[in-house]
Formats: sequence, structure tokens, C-alpha cells
Amino acid sequence: MLTFVYLAQKAGFLVDSYEDDAVGVMTKSEPGATPWVSLVTLHPKIVYAGEKRPTDAEEEHLHHEAHAQCFIANSVKTEISVKR
Repeated sequence: MLTFVYLAQKAGFLVDSYEDDAVGVMTKSEPGATPWVSLVTLHPKIVYAGEKRPTDAEEEHLHHEAHAQCFIANSVKTEISVKR
């Protein structure tokens, strides 16, 4: 979220609020191994302030770039998807 807000601001968009109802999927590993979170689906609800609003394509690009630059997203093997 913080990376998205930062990139949106750099692109000239003012994020008034960003909420998410993330859903994780646990996957069983080999017998005796600990299950792991294999998928996280983000459902962001973003409210923009000011007059400039991103197009759907711009917002999708911001999410892609935020994922590519996010320390946490790049530190886990979990697949992360965004549903808007």
C-alpha cells in the first residue's frame, strides 16, 4: 500500500484513502511440513482527492509497479494478485 501511494503521488495523483480486504489462500505442503500462504488477492478500495484521477490502465500500471518495487512483495514466494 505504501509503495502504491508513493508511486501515485509521484504520478500526480493524490490518494485520500487506501483500504484493502486482502484474502490469503493456505496450501498444504508435503506430509509433516507446515502449510504456507500460496496466494494473496488484494481488493483495494482507493479514494482519490483533487481533480486528477487515474484511468483504469494507469491504476493497473501503478499496482504493477508497486508490486515490482515493494520490499515485502519481493521478500516472499507468495503469488499476489489484485482484483479491482
